[in-house]
Amino acid sequence: MDLPDEFSFINKIKPAKLKQSSCIIGIGDDAAVYRANSNKDQVVCVDTMCEEVHFSRKTMTPFDIGWKAVAVNISDIAAMGGKPLYYLVAIAVPNSWKEEELLNVYEGMAAIADKYNIDLIGGDTVSTKGSLVIAVTVIGELPTGKALLRSSAMPGDIVFTTGTLGNSAAGLEILLHQEENTYKSFEKELIVFHQRPVPQVEAGLILSSLNERVSLNDISDGLASECNEIAEASNVSIEIDEHALPISNALKNYSLDDQLNWVYYGGEEYQLVGTTSKQHYLQIEEKMKQANIQVTKIGTVKEKGEFPVMIRKDGRSLELKKLGYNHFREGEK
Repeated sequence: MDLPDEFSFINKIKPAKLKQSSCIIGIGDDAAVYRANSNKDQVVCVDTMCEEVHFSRKTMTPFDIGWKAVAVNISDIAAMGGKPLYYLVAIAVPNSWKEEELLNVYEGMAAIADKYNIDLIGGDTVSTKGSLVIAVTVIGELPTGKALLRSSAMPGDIVFTTGTLGNSAAGLEILLHQEENTYKSFEKELIVFHQRPVPQVEAGLILSSLNERVSLNDISDGLASECNEIAEASNVSIEIDEHALPISNALKNYSLDDQLNWVYYGGEEYQLVGTTSKQHYLQIEEKMKQANIQVTKIGTVKEKGEFPVMIRKDGRSLELKKLGYNHFREGEK
């Protein structure tokens, strides 16, 4: 590993200035200090990414890796209806990584942090004999008592999503199985969805600002998994209208089976899926339209039935199983 000593490296990644006026002490002391707003709840999340588990240098540049490491946490804040403010990074670096590559990781982090006006205020840097590991913590805030929870769905609600679905998984499929010089324009578009996901912070803030009951989840593990989580937390069943799923023009270049597999089980979308009353959904549609954010009604919430989540297809209801990555069962689906 050709890195300088830890302190020299920290000086290289330390922000030149802080964006948040509530931050009193950032990088440079034993701990960061920020002044919490007494009228706000603090919302905190952490996510860990491991090389060859969550990312590979075969499919992502160091810049992409840094971007995604922060993006996944910002998305969790968005799913609570919160505004991200600060982030901290703990990173374990193997000998195989060069200083320039590691700086590129932090440049990717800084790029998405700048997009959402959040500050890097601390972390930890260590060496490891294993693969690169990045753990990012994001701190945000939201109006007191206004967190948007998975457990708020009720029978009769409309189920909705932001954006289009399945793009990230398709992008990964292209990266894994095609040569770069063969990419078509729509394939390049799908690759960007995978390498540089965009958390739906503005959509989350809009949903929170309306002061109405909303259940919400970000789509990190696929639509099937996230809808199952809402159904289980709310003690209801969810019925998805398969014909209503929002599919991008780029994804429509593939077979319907591939499209649906990527939508239901692909994950790493970082769009939002939620439920709300029929009356409130009309408000959401209008507010999202004003903000130029796509929102689509994809189903309804039912009284708890035989299955947590079902697909409505050609007049029949079929179970949509909760499948996804399981870290403690060797990636079992």
